[in-house]
Amino acid sequence: MSKFSLACLASISVAIAFPGSAAAQFAPPSFSQSAYRINPGDELDISVWGEDRLKSSVRVLPDGTFAFPLVGQIYATGKLPAEIERQITVGLQPQYRGAVPQVTVSVRNPSGFQFSVVGKVKSPGTFTPGRYVNALEALSMAGGPTEFAQVGDIRIVRKVGSSLQSIRVRLAGTLRGAPGIVSQNDIPSIQSGDTMVVP
Repeated sequence: MSKFSLACLASISVAIAFPGSAAAQFAPPSFSQSAYRINPGDELDISVWGEDRLKSSVRVLPDGTFAFPLVGQIYATGKLPAEIERQITVGLQPQYRGAVPQVTVSVRNPSGFQFSVVGKVKSPGTFTPGRYVNALEALSMAGGPTEFAQVGDIRIVRKVGSSLQSIRVRLAGTLRGAPGIVSQNDIPSIQSGDTMVVP
């Protein structure tokens, strides 16, 4: 076994012994409704208390919108479920003399949040984690780097408007189990549509 492989194993051991460490971010993902912002392709469950006719399941269209009865088209991309609840409540207000019943929006299937990992990783592909992840977690989902991967030169390719942005990811020290505190600025968050390239 190479020195690099031994270092990776040591890093994982640290994650088990000290869950609060930076390496502990290899933990399996969990879905958090409160922090998740809606993407095109997501499936939403929407209900209005006491109004079965307004209960529906919708998929957010590629243009970021969906239609809801008595309200019309709603732009959802980038919004929290709670923000959509408020928007529907405002749209329904003219239909009620008093207060609008409680509106609930939940993400049934967060399939719209996707990213890809390519290059020298053990399991390259496209991933739908169901929550926001950072670059270290994304690398873990792809099985981690192969033995000869250049972990000091990982890049995230992100579409910004009509151009592509390349973001450097500094994970070499973390993956090799180097001591010290890892800055959040050194581990960027993944956005929907990103491609992480591991040379």
